[in-house]
Order: sequence, then C-alpha cells, then structure tokens
Amino acid sequence: MRARIRAGDPVAFRELFDGQARLVYNHGYRLTGSWSAAEEVVSLTFLEAWRLRSRLDPDEERGSLRSWLLGIATNVARNLRRAARRHDQALRRLPKPDVVPDPATEVADRVDDGERVAAVFAAMAKLRRAEREVLALCVWSELDYKEAAVALDIPVGTVRSRLSRARAKLARLAVAEGRRARRETLEPPPRPGQIPGDRICAVRPAQEIR
Repeated sequence: MRARIRAGDPVAFRELFDGQARLVYNHGYRLTGSWSAAEEVVSLTFLEAWRLRSRLDPDEERGSLRSWLLGIATNVARNLRRAARRHDQALRRLPKPDVVPDPATEVADRVDDGERVAAVFAAMAKLRRAEREVLALCVWSELDYKEAAVALDIPVGTVRSRLSRARAKLARLAVAEGRRARRETLEPPPRPGQIPGDRICAVRPAQEIR
C-alpha cells in the first residue's frame, strides 16, 4: 500500500481515503470543535497527502499511514485556526456597519400603531361632539386655545375645560377599546351552538352526548 501510494496509484489512494476518512474527520473535529471545519480538514488533508505522497517514508517502522495522515491533518487544522484568527482580527479592524432595522420589527410596529389608531378612533366616536371638535383642533391640528376658541366661537376658558375633559375621557376609552380589540383578535369566533364567550362548554348535538 505504501509503495502504491508513493507511486501515485489512484486506486490505492482511494482505498486509503475510504479506510481513513472517518478517522481524519473525527480528529479534525476534536481540534477545531466544528463539524464544517472538520469536513474542510478531511478535504485539505487528503489533497495535501496526495501532493506529498512521494515524501511518504517507505519504511513502515517509521510510522503508520494513520500517523502520517493525522500529522498532516494536525497541520491543516492548525493552519485553519490561524486563518480563522486572522479573519476575525481583520473583521474587528473594519468599521462597524450601520445598524439596519429589522423589517419584522418595523412591520410589528406598524401593526401596533394601526391597532392604537383604531382604538383611538373608536374611542373618539364615543365622545360628545363638542369634545371631539376641541380635541381635533387642539391636538391633531395643533391650534392653541385662542385659535380653537375663535374657530368654535366659544370662550377660551371653555376650550380649556372641554379639552381637559376630552383628554381624560379619551385616555380611558382608548384603553378600553384596545383591550376589547385584543380580546376579539385572540378569541376565536364562537362555533355554531356555542355560547359566545364560552370557549370551554359548547352545546353538542344529541347523538354526541354520552
């Protein structure tokens, strides 16, 4: 076998690979701690062994084929570790890239914003008309008290009191609307024969009752 490998016999080298690839793979994994790196160790080890086949000592007493391959594998793993360290060092020297926002986070934020806006609009519909008007002018249109008073033809003091009441009521109503919307989203619609809101006990057809 040794003579055939030294002579470049491809059949002998294939037999060497078939018999020792698992050994080299396990050795590579123990040295690198990575399955993918171990696969690279196997590939590079046998490429290097083929390149160095003429240097294989013909005297078997100088070392077995296993020790010869594992010696090459050890050097290959060492070189891979060095290359990995150089790569890591080069990456650390590079300027840090700008943080790219996660699209999933943006979508989730939009969903949350949409739910909040829907809750606010539902709550707004429950306010008195005068309260909705002053809230729309002072909060959404950003008019000051005097401008809102002129727009509504009411005293400034009335604007202040209406706005204060409207904000307090809107806050309470928006929270309630948000909770109701979340419950409706999470709770599936009742099945036929099921009492709404009762997810545990449903009315069964007579033939299913035992």
